[in-house]
Amino acid sequence: MLPQAPPAAHRHFILNKPYGYLSQFRSEAVKERNKRFLGELHDFPPGTMAIGRLDEASEGLLLLTTDGRLSEQLRSPGVEKEYYAQLDGLLTAEALAQLRAGVGINRDGQAYFTRPARAEALSPAPALWPRARAIRADRHGPTSWLALTLTEGKYRQVRQMTAAVGLPTLRLVRVRVGPVRLSLDGPDGLPPGSCREVVSFFPI
Repeated sequence: MLPQAPPAAHRHFILNKPYGYLSQFRSEAVKERNKRFLGELHDFPPGTMAIGRLDEASEGLLLLTTDGRLSEQLRSPGVEKEYYAQLDGLLTAEALAQLRAGVGINRDGQAYFTRPARAEALSPAPALWPRARAIRADRHGPTSWLALTLTEGKYRQVRQMTAAVGLPTLRLVRVRVGPVRLSLDGPDGLPPGSCREVVSFFPI
């Protein structure tokens, strides 16, 4: 019997997903035929999958891997995900308390109460790149910034949570998944659309 070649090592990527891209590589849906996909941003190897998703209008940290077990591990309940959200209106102490305790949202047509979360006001606003599509003008009212850390990931959860406390999300940027944080500036900064291959998502 001929010796078998050792299995190829899995590959892992950190991507700063820009506004306007779907967190997938292709779609058969007619309504998504003209959408933009991750394969336009980098030449990923066959078998690469996004670990969780960001919706089309959301930006920031997206982890990708060819390792299905690792993907499942990082998508499991309890893994923290941190977001910066620009809100339509001024963030109040009452709204922060509600977000920390949990709020009612819609999950697949059913009422769902979110788990306790970490919620903090961000002031000054975080230093982020300009968004591809501009946020509404300041003349339409004040905005504020929120840092929200979740240990679950329901569909459009952050947007539903902020809407539940009367502060719709205008811009949403994920900055951390588990141990991986998106570098926003400096020599390690990752501009929108840029991708970096890493040996591991965990400290060695």
